Amino acid sequence: MDAEKSHHYEIITTGSELGRLVKRLQNQKIIAVDLEADSMYHFKEKVCLIQMAAENLNVVIDPLQIRDLSALRPLFKNSDIQKVFHGADYDIRSLYRDFKIAVNGLFDTQLACRFLGMAETSLEAVLKRWFDVSLNKKYQRKDWSKRPLPEEMTAYAAEDVRYLIPLAQKLKSKLKLKKRLSWVVEECEHLSRVRPVCGGTGPLFLNFKGAGELDPRSLAVLEALLQFRKKMARQKDRPLFKIIPNKSLLQLALEKPRHLKDLERLAVLSPNQIRMYGRSLLTAIHAALKLPNEDLPLYPRKKLPNIKPQVARRTRVLKIWRDERARKMNIDPAILLTSAQINAIAAQHPFDLSRLHKINEMKNWQKTELGKEIVAVLQKLN
Repeated sequence: MDAEKSHHYEIITTGSELGRLVKRLQNQKIIAVDLEADSMYHFKEKVCLIQMAAENLNVVIDPLQIRDLSALRPLFKNSDIQKVFHGADYDIRSLYRDFKIAVNGLFDTQLACRFLGMAETSLEAVLKRWFDVSLNKKYQRKDWSKRPLPEEMTAYAAEDVRYLIPLAQKLKSKLKLKKRLSWVVEECEHLSRVRPVCGGTGPLFLNFKGAGELDPRSLAVLEALLQFRKKMARQKDRPLFKIIPNKSLLQLALEKPRHLKDLERLAVLSPNQIRMYGRSLLTAIHAALKLPNEDLPLYPRKKLPNIKPQVARRTRVLKIWRDERARKMNIDPAILLTSAQINAIAAQHPFDLSRLHKINEMKNWQKTELGKEIVAVLQKLN
């Protein structure tokens, strides 16, 4: 089967059309959802399309033409209607960020695949495996904010969501056979509560990979460069990496070029970047180099907890047990029990089930399915 074959879908571009759509969807038991955004092309990303599918229904909603999507909120909030996503984390955050839409009744097919022990869980790989469908991904990195949107791009977007409901049904059947469906349901309920991270007021270097390895002077230079890049990205409405990539900024912070010839010699910027930003970058570097020592930033270091030997031993033993249990179940160890959860168990040392059930870091399915074994493992260490 080839996903490039055309199929019928509707485009929703007005508030009245959206209202009629919501009425049609209110009586559905299950709805598939997908999004397209423009993070590759703009400074502040936004949702550009919302694709939805249900029985005998496939629609593409254009939020750039419909400014008020509040009509969708009750639909997504209704936990009696299951919403099927594939890789829901980004979509859940985006829907809440842009439209204050909260999702209840989530079923994430990618998460379901992981609980079934599948190694390849991209939608492309999963549809090929279960339906022999080959998705055409040539529009995956296109600018979805452009209007008018080419018809072939809209058709591509509608195609992505088309198979999610039958996929969910197949995965649920497999999960039931393995007695893992309730695990996925609980994990999805937890996932549905994720929210976008609000922009902090601290230095930009706090979210920059590699900043923790820099000395204070280099850190000051890096912060000046990051502030300049952010300013340019906002002015030009471009993503940060399309102004100057992280790798180049880190190299500039380490080398601290003083002159245009130094920039050219380093060869970490293109001639065009040097032409557009070279003098401004040097100004930022010079300003950071002039900062008094007492004003230089320090990368915050988390004080490592003083782990007692017995806690470290419990952690090691639990990880060995977890990895072996996961191997027998053909499942990713991190899906079965995360390192953070193991650390919490080791620290709290539940020597009976009643104490284990009080560990907030664990999900209910983990307590029910793994609790007795965890307690037995810990009791052997006493």
